[in-house]
Amino acid sequence: MTAIALTIAGSDSGGGAGIQADLKTFSALGVYGASVLTAITAQNTRGVIAVEDVSAGMVRAQMDAVFSDLKVDAVKIGMVSRTETIEYIAAGLQGRKMPVVLDPVMVATSGDRLLQEDAVEGLRSMLLPLAVLATPNLPEAALLCGMKMAASRNEVIQQAETILKTGVGAVLIKGGHASGSESIDILLDSTGVQEFAMPRLETRNDHGTGCTLASAITANLALGYPLADAIGLAKDYLQGALAAGRTLRVGSGHGPVHHFYRWWSA
Repeated sequence: MTAIALTIAGSDSGGGAGIQADLKTFSALGVYGASVLTAITAQNTRGVIAVEDVSAGMVRAQMDAVFSDLKVDAVKIGMVSRTETIEYIAAGLQGRKMPVVLDPVMVATSGDRLLQEDAVEGLRSMLLPLAVLATPNLPEAALLCGMKMAASRNEVIQQAETILKTGVGAVLIKGGHASGSESIDILLDSTGVQEFAMPRLETRNDHGTGCTLASAITANLALGYPLADAIGLAKDYLQGALAAGRTLRVGSGHGPVHHFYRWWSA
């Protein structure tokens, strides 16, 4: 059987993040990708110029079309900017058994805010309880908790514990915004704490890293890997994409990672 993953997210016209990064990642990992578009962004490697939401009804229609025909093995949720859209997505996922990975996209790499302030509570109360995993970075975890950005391992774990109380199955707080020679992601679930460390790479081409990691985890879950294995394999894939992406020449700002580094060289 062909493994199928669904991404529910926004479009990146520059191709490095969002739906485009998710579908590239699914394909690179041997998983068929379907998509539900929540927003259209006009953006490039230098920033977000404009955002236009897809109507909540159209989001639900896309979900119904996919689920009525495709046997979806895992779902990734990315950019959802409005409470109404969150409500429709939550309703469309109710009762479905496949694992859901929530990447709470709140702020783009460029610093542009992508989630309306009044939608944060909807994310907490309606989508987090449906997910087996949430993958916030340090600023996103702080926003979800209403705290300052964590500055120590203990503070990261404290914020993960706060997020876990929403009903999400597990929380992976990504350490890309921290300092040090290693980038350390911390996973917290009912069994305790686990760390995933990778050497920190110096590169300008880091656009879409969060989307890519979450979609790689989703693809691995669709393939049947247990959660911790799915995360570890996704981290390996992203590290390779970041390393290979250093020689990509796409745009004049923060370029994308190289999703297909295993097939062609930049």
